[in-house]
Amino acid sequence: MPGTEAPIGPNDAIKVTKIETFVLKNSWVFVKISTDAGITGWGEMLKDDARACAAGALEVADYLVGKDPRPVTHHWQAIHRGAFYRGGPIKTAISSGIDMALWDITGKCYGVPVYKLLGGPTRERIRVYGEVSEKTGVNAMKVGPGTSRSPSKYIEGQKFVDEIVERFKALREQHGSGVDIAVDFHGAVQPPTALLLVKALEPYHPWFYEEIVQALNVDVMAEIAAKTHIPIATGERIFTKWGFKEILEKRAAHILQPDVCYAGGITELKIIAGMAEAYYSPLAPHNPQGPCSLAASLQIAAAIPNFLIQERGDNEYADLLAKPLPPVANGHRPLPPDPGLGITIDEDKLMAQVGEPSPYRTQLDPDDGSVVDW
Repeated sequence: MPGTEAPIGPNDAIKVTKIETFVLKNSWVFVKISTDAGITGWGEMLKDDARACAAGALEVADYLVGKDPRPVTHHWQAIHRGAFYRGGPIKTAISSGIDMALWDITGKCYGVPVYKLLGGPTRERIRVYGEVSEKTGVNAMKVGPGTSRSPSKYIEGQKFVDEIVERFKALREQHGSGVDIAVDFHGAVQPPTALLLVKALEPYHPWFYEEIVQALNVDVMAEIAAKTHIPIATGERIFTKWGFKEILEKRAAHILQPDVCYAGGITELKIIAGMAEAYYSPLAPHNPQGPCSLAASLQIAAAIPNFLIQERGDNEYADLLAKPLPPVANGHRPLPPDPGLGITIDEDKLMAQVGEPSPYRTQLDPDDGSVVDW
């Protein structure tokens, strides 16, 4: 049964034999790498442009098939630097998924979780946020700045701001100070309105503001960040160490949220964490995807010193896993004990969900029909 392969020795030969990709109906994209030792590795990629990512990963077979999968960092460099045009969401997502799968294989080869190969663990358990629950002890959540009329315009008036503040105030009163509540602007609020909101929400103590504006203009984000004492978080649409360099240098965000499925995989997130540590910034990895995304993020959380919290770490993914993850308790998930990423994909369950990905999402302003951010 996949996931139960016996470890092999460091001097034993092993070669990659095949790369396969799977696009699910919800747009999650999985990559599977097989070896001649019967050990397989799994990873995930960008859910936007799902078919492009799936096709691009198959092209890497020309380089990777026939090679030992265990020099993971060497392969990351070869895939990244082998292309003349580098970076970007699709190219980096391809590298990320393959990197994840190679780490999965390597951990299984040696019979240990990936975090043990990265010098970990640095902690005994991993704090998560998602659905606040007495049963699980999760005491951190994230909400959007929603109103009865969404999305927002370039410049909003006082009514818009007041409605958002009232909703957040009610949420804070409901949960009290014992629950950390972040606000995700989702890059859909324009700078003048974002600045109004960050100041108006301050009295109710948001935990952090996420993607206060689109990350394409770092100077604008840095300008807003300098005008509030609430930490700013960003990173889900930023790729590789080079993308995060400017964010850190300009203090545009205090919390980094790289996504292991398209920021560069486990290899690159470990480096990004090291860069962030020099600026006293923690990581709160982004995760809107499936079980490989969460499992790989947990490996990073276990191996770095400056980890803050894991997004959607309370997901169980029972519809895709052969064996459940260790359950969340007291707001934390235990360190994954099993080799590699610590999960086993049930391929029958996976194949039942393979199909055409979700279509592009277009958001229109209900007042004039113009295209706006969502």
